[in-house]
Amino acid sequence: MDRLTDRLDTLPPEILCNLQRGVEKEGLRAGPDGMLSERLHPAALGAPLTHPRITTDFSESQLELITGIHGDADACVGELTTVHQFVHRHLAGELMWASSMPCQLPADEAIPLGHYGASNLARMKTVYRKGLSYRYGSRMQTISGVHYNFSLPDAAWPLLQHRDGFTGDPVAYRNDAYFALIRNFRRHSWLLLYLFGASPAASRSFVTHTVQGLSELEACTLFLPQGTTLRMGPLGYQSDAQASLAVSYNGLDTYARALCRALREPYPAYEAVGVRDGEDYHQLNTTLLQIENEFYGTIRPKRRVHRGERPLHAIGRDGIEYVEVRCMDVDPFSAVGIEPGTMRFLDVFLLHCLLSESAPDTPAEIAAIAHNQYLTAERGRDPALRLTRGEQQVALADWGDELLRSFGPIADALDAARGGEAPRTTQHRHALERARDALADPSLTPSARVLAEMAASHENSHLRFGLAQSVRHRRTLLDLPLPPEQEAQFRQLAIESVAERIALEQADDVPFETYRQNYLAQRLVGTESAMAGANGEVPCA
Repeated sequence: MDRLTDRLDTLPPEILCNLQRGVEKEGLRAGPDGMLSERLHPAALGAPLTHPRITTDFSESQLELITGIHGDADACVGELTTVHQFVHRHLAGELMWASSMPCQLPADEAIPLGHYGASNLARMKTVYRKGLSYRYGSRMQTISGVHYNFSLPDAAWPLLQHRDGFTGDPVAYRNDAYFALIRNFRRHSWLLLYLFGASPAASRSFVTHTVQGLSELEACTLFLPQGTTLRMGPLGYQSDAQASLAVSYNGLDTYARALCRALREPYPAYEAVGVRDGEDYHQLNTTLLQIENEFYGTIRPKRRVHRGERPLHAIGRDGIEYVEVRCMDVDPFSAVGIEPGTMRFLDVFLLHCLLSESAPDTPAEIAAIAHNQYLTAERGRDPALRLTRGEQQVALADWGDELLRSFGPIADALDAARGGEAPRTTQHRHALERARDALADPSLTPSARVLAEMAASHENSHLRFGLAQSVRHRRTLLDLPLPPEQEAQFRQLAIESVAERIALEQADDVPFETYRQNYLAQRLVGTESAMAGANGEVPCA
């Protein structure tokens, strides 16, 4: 706590009240009957390849809505709301599904892949998604979430670096600080699954195989009686291939070396699929990971990249710019999938991860982290659940209470930095109190509320619950006024995105195969010496 307090005191109010955050929120387009839409991405929304706010994820029917960077949680939710308003006005009677677990799905082969146009970049995005469908199945890819992007203002880093007495490269210092944040986040992210997991049930139409631990809830729904998030547990992003990756986050070199190994080593099952039959591409390559983004993790180091640039290439050149939190379910009780109070808790949580001591991870701890995540997802509301911390087994509630108490100084500092009239002066402290209430009473968690709502009003049907929430949110968003100038702005963005997509198509000057090979051949710039093995070879090309 002394280190945390000292580092917290280093940051003045003008930095604490300007933490940077942005959101990427996914959601399936569904028909009024709750079936996945078969329609193309609505033309009025522009080109998903180039639109800065409205794109698609895995499926053509899976919207991804993106905010800019904001120094205030309310402003971030405000922009996310505006994007939702515009989208809902152009869905032609369709819904944006309100749950992380999918709506009614057709057969795997009938789930449409995202289509982005005729350029090489567009084609590569679709081929990558086709590879995902071969490797993991299309159903798993239709699970949706909310990604929370977080960073400190640039002005914070020289202050922390000076306080820590680090006289070396500022980029190296920032990289190490973000990896320290990531290590602490991974140690404690089970708490987020407990507090905000909201996917304890799924439609039977989603489940095509037997999953241990799932119980039947009426004829059409499977659920975890004490679970919090199927998305992060037994029905989520599970992969035997990726289970072999024990990625260390002790620094850019160890992280990049592990990913580069997965990016270059062929995987027998994917070699059997092959890359292409003539001009019909199955996947980008036959290695364990096609590209860096295929690696599933609860959090990622990130930076903005140039079009067509590999993420590791960009981070190796310019360093980490922000972290992307990927373990948050869509909040089915929120019209836009996340509330300002949730963002405030995340800010406290992430700042605690950054400012606290962060020991190096070990193979044993990496395994324990994965086990704690799975246990919390599967039965986090079980009062008897114990998690692994070092050599000990600790009750989830006791460990959670200890963490929430340690968050107090950060919440108070963030509230004090904001100033103003109550309740603004206690917003972060209030977010902690709500978390403490949910820790003491599991019935207050979103996962428990979902099951209670399903039982009370929807005959224990996940599909009926999801459909009712989707209709309710659509009505709420359509009833909100959308100022004409904002409508006009989004219409202009759509027009500009289409023009930019066409320009990219016209600018292509090499065949797709050449483009694919050139993309995959990019080297990790800036850290080759640190990443070189004992024989001097760089493990990523």
